[in-house]
Amino acid sequence: MDVLRRAGRGLGAVNKYLKGVLGEDSYEKYLDHHRATGCATAPMTLKEFWRDKTDRQDANPEGRCC
Repeated sequence: MDVLRRAGRGLGAVNKYLKGVLGEDSYEKYLDHHRATGCATAPMTLKEFWRDKTDRQDANPEGRCC
């Protein structure tokens, strides 16, 4: 049972790493920052966040391969 628990933790760590590499955790990081800075406005929705992020990337391409 201990082996399965360690394997599960290992897979969780790999999953977290891949989400970071692929940028999938960007919205969670945004929400954490929004809470930490005490913004008076409501945070963007998930859809609004990704639209804003892609619009900014398109307007200011930096070091992307495509």
